[in-house]
Amino acid sequence: MSKNSVNHHPEEVADKAASLGETPQDTAKVPGISRRNVLIGGGIAALAGIGIGGMGGFAYGKSKGEAAGKAASDVMKISYPFRGEHQPGILTPQQQQMMMAAYDLTTESRELVIQLLKDWSLAAERMMAGNPVNDPKVSKLAPPDDTGEAYDLGPGALTITIGFGESFFLKDGKDRLGIADRMPEPLKGGIPRMAAEKLDPDQCYGDIVVQACSEDPMISMHAIHNLSRLAFGTATVRWTQLGYGRTSSTSTGQKTPRNLFGFKDGTSNIKKEDSDAELNKHLWIQSGDSGGKYFAGGSYLCTRKIKQMMEVWDELVLQEQEDTIGRDKLEGAPQSGGTEFTDPDFEKKGEDGEPLIPLDSHLAMVHPDHNGGARMLRRGYNYMEGTDSLGRLEGGLMFIAYVRNPQTNFIPILKKMSGDAMTEYLQHIATSMWVMPPGVGQGEEYVGQKLFEA
Repeated sequence: MSKNSVNHHPEEVADKAASLGETPQDTAKVPGISRRNVLIGGGIAALAGIGIGGMGGFAYGKSKGEAAGKAASDVMKISYPFRGEHQPGILTPQQQQMMMAAYDLTTESRELVIQLLKDWSLAAERMMAGNPVNDPKVSKLAPPDDTGEAYDLGPGALTITIGFGESFFLKDGKDRLGIADRMPEPLKGGIPRMAAEKLDPDQCYGDIVVQACSEDPMISMHAIHNLSRLAFGTATVRWTQLGYGRTSSTSTGQKTPRNLFGFKDGTSNIKKEDSDAELNKHLWIQSGDSGGKYFAGGSYLCTRKIKQMMEVWDELVLQEQEDTIGRDKLEGAPQSGGTEFTDPDFEKKGEDGEPLIPLDSHLAMVHPDHNGGARMLRRGYNYMEGTDSLGRLEGGLMFIAYVRNPQTNFIPILKKMSGDAMTEYLQHIATSMWVMPPGVGQGEEYVGQKLFEA
């Protein structure tokens, strides 16, 4: 199985960039300076009477700043290929920024939709290489083809991933594009209702989805801006979602980040270093699956926009927070002991005879051991949308998961969350499910070409 190739060793660079805001990791990555030496040096400097404005502090601050600047510069040079066996933006090492947009078709013309996918594929390939959507026009009497806000930023590790919703195939009982009989069974019916939902229909589903991930929010926004512009006359934006700060890791070379509750999550999920057998079992649609003729090598994208009740959570004592999650907050280790990547021992009991990991904890509820071994690839992001009229934070998690079959690898796990202790502090406000075609292969022009021409 081919893997997405990359320039400039992305795992190392992305990992380096991801650490820029975290003092211990950042300090450790400055050449010639260990965290221990800095701490010791800081103590010696204090004893010597060197203040913050002293020469020692300036020298360290200067070297630290230079290292941070170099890492940021390197991240902006990362580029991924648009073409390949699988679409980019799935197994690609997860970037720090995301913008997702859903579109509704405004036409029933098969030819116009195909042309849109061709235009989008060409634009995506150019933007992922760090180029404008089209070469600048000679005449200044016509609008430019590229909106220009990402000029000079570089590719910035941009990936663009495109998929189709149930209504793309069949809407209000109508086969608009002549492909209703090609809709894969797992897509039908969407995601069932569950506990703690207050869904906004205007933020759910749609005909087409585009996920744009990068290391710079301007680059992600630029991608969606230009694709939306190209869609004029064929499709309109239904909803968009910004994400900042990944909450997942898709590579073992990346540190596990934290959600807005301050915990690491998703440690046991799929990574790109997993074996082909494991990826084929849990992530990639196979030729023998429903719709496999058109979507083998693709995947299903499941999303949930989840508001987190942070003000309530913040008042919980640490022990209650850890019992709710099932992990140590500082290190991310399971409550049964070890390190973050130690397998949890759900049978291990404390002195009171109760399991060290509560049975209703988030870890116990969603772990593969308690879900028939089902795993998913997570690419979630934090989001923040200001405050409400009472000053409470309007933020949470844009949960994003890729699976081979949502009926086995996602929906059953989601249903179990009704008994998850963490659900008390969450409210699900949007949902969607999409089938993601395979990558653009040799001799193909656009994403989803097999669906229309096979």
